[in-house]
Amino acid sequence: MLSPFVRAFRTPDLRRKLLFTLWIMALFRLGSFIPTPGVDYGNVQVCIAGQPTEGGDVLGLINLFSGGALLQLSVFALGIMPYITASIIVQLLRVVIPRFEELHKEGQSGTAVLTQYTRYLTIFLAVLQATTIITVARTGNLFPGCEVPIIPDDNWSTLVLMILTMTAGTGLIMWLGELVTERGVGNGMSLLIFTSIAASFPSAVQQIAAAEDGVLNVVLFLLICAVVIVLIVFVEQSQRRIPVQYAKRMVGRRMYGGSSTYIPIKINMSGVIPVIFASSLLALPTLAVQFAEDQTTGWVQWVLENLQDPAANIQIAIYTLLIIFFAFFYTSITFNPDDVADNMKRYGGFIPGIRAGRPTAEYLRYVITRITTVGAIYLAIVALIPTIAFKLMGVSSNIPFGGVSLLILVSVGLDTVKKIDAQLQQRHYEGFLR
Repeated sequence: MLSPFVRAFRTPDLRRKLLFTLWIMALFRLGSFIPTPGVDYGNVQVCIAGQPTEGGDVLGLINLFSGGALLQLSVFALGIMPYITASIIVQLLRVVIPRFEELHKEGQSGTAVLTQYTRYLTIFLAVLQATTIITVARTGNLFPGCEVPIIPDDNWSTLVLMILTMTAGTGLIMWLGELVTERGVGNGMSLLIFTSIAASFPSAVQQIAAAEDGVLNVVLFLLICAVVIVLIVFVEQSQRRIPVQYAKRMVGRRMYGGSSTYIPIKINMSGVIPVIFASSLLALPTLAVQFAEDQTTGWVQWVLENLQDPAANIQIAIYTLLIIFFAFFYTSITFNPDDVADNMKRYGGFIPGIRAGRPTAEYLRYVITRITTVGAIYLAIVALIPTIAFKLMGVSSNIPFGGVSLLILVSVGLDTVKKIDAQLQQRHYEGFLR
């Protein structure tokens, strides 16, 4: 897996792209430690040191994707989460708004318009999230039990400045990600997420080592990670290939078609999106509890007992059902069997043994349903293996590094290596032709 990187550093053009990408990733990590104006950085460090975990609610998820910048209340506190949310919303709106679907089918020009809409929505969501986080920090719910003030001077001008700073930080992150996509290697946004999650790995190992039987738990944790990584690589590389045959047709004096190809269908077509959806939706009740005035009411106690701990049985059951539901939901949005069947019929293609048109669409829908079932179960297993393992080891389940983190790390790593290898092969062929 590392051989493409070694060969890439020997190629001057790819070496410049890799160094540029690494420089942007380092700049992104540096911004995670620059405090937002109005925040007492010393008091923040005192509160962080007094917390047993880094949280398992929606703020913990944002903190994971920001590389720990959220709890630092830095200029990059929001991380890449607003952009991820905006991208998902724009994709979902393609089903609701026909204009969005038309733009998607227009190609590069339509994609550019959708990208612009995503940017505007990202800034809007960044303002909302920054306001929420600052409100949580002011009320003391960001670090429960910490008595020192995080924002000593909470007048309206300071709060507005903090909101603008965090929003500007999100805009800067979005710009850095686009720079990596244009001038670097791989998808810029994915690599920034990769950087954030990888930065949380040492703290996760440190928390496990601090528990009872720390050395043994660390060894077990690394073994579990290795097993999960092997499972992720195997499934992410697997695909169902549906053969497609194109009939020969005469256009003028030339013969076209007669070739055979296949439709590659991945087992996990939805990626990590269902897990993010499920985690965010399941964390909303816990976030609502933090704003409840009376902590002794029935629904508050029920949420604290059943939804706050990731290892609780009800939490695991609801989490699994949500992952399966969103896996089917997101796959149905991104892959339309009717459109694929119509395109095949338009160009004279057919699946051997299946008639073109509606029978082809029904066959594709049947295959997608079976594959998505396996992919949804796989996502649920990957997301729950670390949580269940931590529970058996007696380690806190709120450790911000689990199956979702490994899934993102491995997926982004594989995709980046493939893109580097493709550029190496392209340059190899060019050199050969010369």
